[in-house]
Amino acid sequence: MRKLLAPFRGVYRGLVYLANSPRTLILSYLMLIVVCGVLYHFFEEGATFGDSMWWAVVTASTVGYGDISPETWQGRVMAALLISIMVLIVVPLITAHFASKLIVDEDAFGHEEQEELKQNLRLVRRLLEELAERDGVTSPGSAAPPAAPGDR
Repeated sequence: MRKLLAPFRGVYRGLVYLANSPRTLILSYLMLIVVCGVLYHFFEEGATFGDSMWWAVVTASTVGYGDISPETWQGRVMAALLISIMVLIVVPLITAHFASKLIVDEDAFGHEEQEELKQNLRLVRRLLEELAERDGVTSPGSAAPPAAPGDR
């Protein structure tokens, strides 16, 4: 089962990489337009390079004016793939990226603050355990939380 999921993990990692890198996301979008435009130029005889690029932009944006449309089966399959990739992957990634930039929690603790809080909690736990042991509150064999490295 793991071997069957391995390719999907690679795709997932690639999508995460794209989503977290605006430059790469925009570059991928532009490359997709250019590659599909060039392929359209070769698949559809008589289409100029400019018309092919126009078709790719209009199709990728899902506007689809209808002024230029593929006649060959290769062009139609490429159009279906281009639309699917744009609608299911690229547009959601762009939207998610911008939404994540708009939703920023200014009150969130930074990494250093989180580490300081964890260290302080470990100190408080150790002091409470020492106090409980001194007063005989704990029972032998009771489950104590794991100690952090360097504590004790």
